[in-house]
Amino acid sequence: MNRLFLFVAWSLAAPVVFAQQPQSDAEYVRSNYTKFEFRIPVRDGVRLFTAVYTPHDRTQTYPILLLRTPYSVGPYGADQYKETLGPNKRFDREGFIFAFQDVRGRYMSEGKFTDMTPHIAEKKSRRDLDESTDTYDTIEWLLKHVENHNGKIGQWGISYPGFYAAAGMIDSHPALKAASPQAPIADWFWDDFHHHGAFFLPHSFNFFSGFGKPRPKPTADSAKAFEHKSPDGYQFFLDLGPLKNADERHLKGEIAFWNQMAEHPNYDSFWQARNLLPHLKNIRCAVLTVGGWFDAEDLYGPLKIYRTVEKNNPGLPNTLVMGPWFHGGWNRSDGDALGNVRFGFKTAEFYREKIEFPFFNYHLKGKGDPRLPEAYVFETGANRWRAFEHWPPSEAKEKNFYLASGGRLSLAPPDPSGEASDDFQSDPAKPVPFVEDTATGMTREYMTDDQRFASRRTDVLTYQTEVLEEDLTLVGPIQADLWVSTSGTDSDWIVKLVDVFPGNAKDPDPNPRRVRMGGYEMLVRGEVMRGRFRNSYERPEAFEPNLPTKVSFELQDVLHTFKRGHRVMVQIQSTWFPLVDRNPQKFVPNIYKAGEGDFIKATQRVFRSREHPTALRIAVLESADQ
Repeated sequence: MNRLFLFVAWSLAAPVVFAQQPQSDAEYVRSNYTKFEFRIPVRDGVRLFTAVYTPHDRTQTYPILLLRTPYSVGPYGADQYKETLGPNKRFDREGFIFAFQDVRGRYMSEGKFTDMTPHIAEKKSRRDLDESTDTYDTIEWLLKHVENHNGKIGQWGISYPGFYAAAGMIDSHPALKAASPQAPIADWFWDDFHHHGAFFLPHSFNFFSGFGKPRPKPTADSAKAFEHKSPDGYQFFLDLGPLKNADERHLKGEIAFWNQMAEHPNYDSFWQARNLLPHLKNIRCAVLTVGGWFDAEDLYGPLKIYRTVEKNNPGLPNTLVMGPWFHGGWNRSDGDALGNVRFGFKTAEFYREKIEFPFFNYHLKGKGDPRLPEAYVFETGANRWRAFEHWPPSEAKEKNFYLASGGRLSLAPPDPSGEASDDFQSDPAKPVPFVEDTATGMTREYMTDDQRFASRRTDVLTYQTEVLEEDLTLVGPIQADLWVSTSGTDSDWIVKLVDVFPGNAKDPDPNPRRVRMGGYEMLVRGEVMRGRFRNSYERPEAFEPNLPTKVSFELQDVLHTFKRGHRVMVQIQSTWFPLVDRNPQKFVPNIYKAGEGDFIKATQRVFRSREHPTALRIAVLESADQ
């Protein structure tokens, strides 16, 4: 017999062994969990739609990990499964009971939805309802009706679900042992839609044009996103004209919360009721608050919630985590870059493996001990994690960075002689763009974008230090103390802290956009103050034309090292479009209702004299190696 025939015959008869492929995340969930759907009754009889995934394995008990959301717990149907369940995939394989709930009035839950449900501090009857009570009742029901749990509950959520996680901590259910509000909304007059009273136009318009549509009865369907019919958001929102045109031309009276915002331009009782911070008390669980240094949506929330929980609940395990991330980037990216800026390694993977998973595993299962510090924060610029026992670090020393002549930024106070100042003309018809590229919304990348396009405009003032001879680490909140005047009667003031790279800075690798990093002006932090609110957010005041006036506001925290060979730059301008709506620069009672004729050009002046010094106050870590 032919030897080749024998070989082939033997080969065909032999058993074939294939390498076993690892299960995908979706396959693992489907083969290891059973899904149930419940309508959980809370104290007023409203039923909240809740999907629960329980492990097949019954040899041990499991904690319950709860997420409450206004964004749908779909897919709906007991035979339709999510592809992943936990905050990250490690949770799915470790084994938890996962519960997902449509909050009151959203998707498949009954009841009426209220944006940023006001918390009721003193409940006098079972009809006094808020997110704290809905969370408490949900936990109580789950403990009684879901089998094989260990009696411990954890809660988490990102963005709006982060608000629900924070609200659920208030007057905690005894079984709630760990909570992680991530990018949580704390107060919508500062988070997302307003910054110091200035309106974040594209983010608000794009969000509410879909999310804000009425839902008269439970449904699994989502509202359609608005179609701009152009990639050029700058032109779209410029053509929109005054804010009042948004409802007349596009929203057509359908968006109740948009119209409520238009009726409440000041920080009145409507907004104050939606401030969660005063109510963060009687918390009895470990807290892990998470945010991103470059979160374009919710930077205020995590920083303020961490501080408030720390103040109101002494002795509570309470950790702040801040990484170099966009909104939710710790959950859905590697965290190694944002836009053109690189961070050296996969920072989000480090967080998921070394911080988030150990936190819940320890407090809900008693496994390991993450030994988390008070603050676990990423130092941008130097690109490393830092651990602090206080935030901001107590060893940091506050310094003033003063505006000086010749576009200089100096640690020395202004010269005592003369009334020095710089001026520019601000034209609402030709506002300063917030990005160089076209965008219909608030981009993730704007928080690290190159600012050279802005510093070359005549309506942007620029000041910078000499080339740094050693590293400079800035830490904690930045306070802008401006002395300004305007020829109009109202004005916005935008302050940007910028890291200017040396001319020989290396380009990214890979570099598909062919970005040149030599001379790159990286935005580190930017913020806007609507000048009418300089003395009170409740009672706006007009400017007296051309009168030097102090305007002070906070730019939120940073931990950033300006490396040797770099420069520190400050930019000041009065428009930032369409990120921020246009201030008419003429005082009107309500900018939402301003007309075309109210928008005027204005000459803006920024003072830098001994009598009227403009400066940024911020703490410095004397040595970045402490």
